[in-house]
Amino acid sequence: MRGLIARQFPHWAGLPVRPVGRGWDNQTFRLGDRMSVRLPTAAEYALAVEKEHRWLPALAPRVPLRIPTPRAKGEPDEGFRFPWSVYEWIDGGPAGIDPVADLTGFAVDLAAFLVALRQVDPAGGPEPGLHNWFRGGPLRVYAPQARRAMEVLDGRIPRDTVTEIWYAALGASRESGPVWFHGDIAPGNLLVRDGVLAAVIDFGTCGVGDPACDVAIAWTFLSGASREAFRTTLDVDPGTWARGRGWALWKALVIRAGAPHAAHATAVEAERVIGEILTEYAESG
Repeated sequence: MRGLIARQFPHWAGLPVRPVGRGWDNQTFRLGDRMSVRLPTAAEYALAVEKEHRWLPALAPRVPLRIPTPRAKGEPDEGFRFPWSVYEWIDGGPAGIDPVADLTGFAVDLAAFLVALRQVDPAGGPEPGLHNWFRGGPLRVYAPQARRAMEVLDGRIPRDTVTEIWYAALGASRESGPVWFHGDIAPGNLLVRDGVLAAVIDFGTCGVGDPACDVAIAWTFLSGASREAFRTTLDVDPGTWARGRGWALWKALVIRAGAPHAAHATAVEAERVIGEILTEYAESG
C-alpha cells in the first residue's frame, strides 16, 4: 500500500497508512488524518471507480448529507492491477455498529436524502449494468436466484406467502421514469456521528433507473414507526414499495439459503428480515 502511494502520489508518501476494513467490494485504508484509500477487490468492482469520480462531485451539492469526495484516481501498476481511489475522510461509524439515538429521526433523514437524490437530473447518468450488478434494473434479473433459494428453504419458510410476495414485486408496475439511486442503502454505508445520520458512502452501485432497490432498508434495518416514517417521507408509489420489498426478500432468501447452519449469525439475521417482510406484508392488507 505504501509503495502504491509513493509511486503514484509521492507528495503523500510520508503520510501514515492504516487499514480500516476489508469489505466485499473494496479494501479501505486511512491515509493520514484526512483521506481514505479504496482498493477494489475484483475487476467487476473496479468498474465503479471511473463512475464515482465522474458523478460524485456532481451529486454532492444536491443532497443534504455528506457523500464521498474524490481526491485522486490511482492507476493500475505493478503493485495493484485495478484503478483505485483516494477520497476525503469522513468521520463516523456505520449504523450497524454505532448506535442511532432516534431511529425514526434517522429514517426521516435517510428518506430525505433519497428524495433529494431522486431529484437530481438523471440525464447522462449510468444505466444499470455490470458496473452495479444491475441495481436499478428489473427485479426479474434475480428471479432465478430467488426461486433456487425458495427451493432450498422449502419447509423452513412459509413458501406460499413468500412466493406471493415475490410475484407481487415482480408484477408491480413503475409509474415514473429513471431517477438517480444509490443501490446499496445498508447500515454499513450509512455513517452515524453523535447518534445522527451524518453521511452516505460507497456509491459503487449507484446509477439511474428504478429507485426501488433503495427502499429495501425499510425491512432490513427499520421497523414499526421508523419504517412508516421512512415510507411517508420517501413518498413512493405502491409499486415502488412492493418492488423494494422484493429486493429485500431476494437478498434475505439468498443469504439464508447460503448460510452454513440455522444458528449462524447470517442465517439468524436473514430470518429476522424475512420475518419483518412477512409481518409488514400481512399488516399492509
